[in-house]
Amino acid sequence: MTDYREDDFLREDQDFEDALIYKGVNRQRKRLHVEVTKKPIASAPKPTRKTSYEQSEDVQRWLTMHREDEESAKPPFNPAFLASLRDGPWVRSSLVQFYEDDLITDVVHVVKSGKEATVYCCTAHPSTGFEYLAAKIYRPRMFRSLKNDAVYRFNRAQYDLDGNIVRGRQQRSVQKASNERKRAAQVAHWIEHEFAVQQVLYEGGVRVPRPLAQVGNSILMEYIGDLGDPAPTLQTVTLERAEAQALFDDIIENIELCLAQQCIHGDLSAYNLLYWQGIITLIDFAQGVDPHYNPDVYPLLVRDIERVCQYFSHYGVQARAEELAHAMWQRYLGENA
Repeated sequence: MTDYREDDFLREDQDFEDALIYKGVNRQRKRLHVEVTKKPIASAPKPTRKTSYEQSEDVQRWLTMHREDEESAKPPFNPAFLASLRDGPWVRSSLVQFYEDDLITDVVHVVKSGKEATVYCCTAHPSTGFEYLAAKIYRPRMFRSLKNDAVYRFNRAQYDLDGNIVRGRQQRSVQKASNERKRAAQVAHWIEHEFAVQQVLYEGGVRVPRPLAQVGNSILMEYIGDLGDPAPTLQTVTLERAEAQALFDDIIENIELCLAQQCIHGDLSAYNLLYWQGIITLIDFAQGVDPHYNPDVYPLLVRDIERVCQYFSHYGVQARAEELAHAMWQRYLGENA
C-alpha cells in the first residue's frame, strides 16, 4: 500500500486547483470566443454621400448667369460691306470696340475719304438714340500727309509717352522723336485731341457733330444726312443768294463760339463745313489750336475767316476778315493781335 505524505495531498490539491483554473479560463475563453463569433458583425458605416458641387446654390447661380451670357453673346462683328474692301480688316479692327460697347451694329457705306482718314456711315445701336452714326477712322502713319502739322502741335498741349504735358525744350524734343513708338504716341494724342476738342465745342454750343466715343484711331460721332445721302460739304453746294448772308453770319458766330471755348479751327474752309437742310455744321478739328498756349496763332484765325469770306463773296456777301478776327480776339483774349 502506497504511503501518501501530507505534502503529496497538498500537491494534488494544488494541481487540481490549477487544473480547475486552467479549465475555467479556457471555458471562459471559449465562452468569450463563442459570444464574439455569435455576435453579428456590425457592417462598416456607409460614407456620407457628398453633395455634388453642381448642387451648390452659388455654383448653380454662376452657371445660370454664365448660360445667360452665352445665350446673349453677340455674333462676331463681320459687316458684309467690309468684305469687299481691301482695307476691310483694318476698318473692322478699328470699329469692333464700338460694336462690343453697343454703339453700332453694322457698317453701311463710305461717307467721305481723305488723305488722313475715312468716314463710314454705321447703323447705330438702339441704345444710342440715333439711327446712324459716323465713324472717322484714321489711317496708319497719317502724320505723313498732314501739312505743317508742327505749326498746330506747337500751339496746343503736347504729351510725352506717359501722357504728361510737356513744355519748352521738352516740347521740342518730343517733336524730334523719330522712332515708331514715339510716332505712334503722337498719332494717338492727335486723335484724342480731336475728340476732346469736339466734346468741349459741342458742350459749348458750337454746331459740331455730337461726339460719342473714341477708341484708338477711331472717333464715333453723330451722322449728318440720310442713309446713302450724307450731308455734302459747302464746297459742293450751290446756295440760294437769299440764304447766303444768314449762313455766313451763322458760320462767323460759330467761329466766335469756338474762340470762346479756347479753340481756333486752324484749317477751316468750305471743305469742312457741312450743309444739310439749310444748316451748317463744322467738322474736322484735328488741327484745332488753343490761343492761350501761343498768341502767335492769330493768323490762323484770320485765315479761317478769310476763307469763309472768299466763299460767300460769290453770293454777294461783303465782309472784312481782318476786322472780324480782330474784334473776336479783343473780346476773348483782351489783347492786341
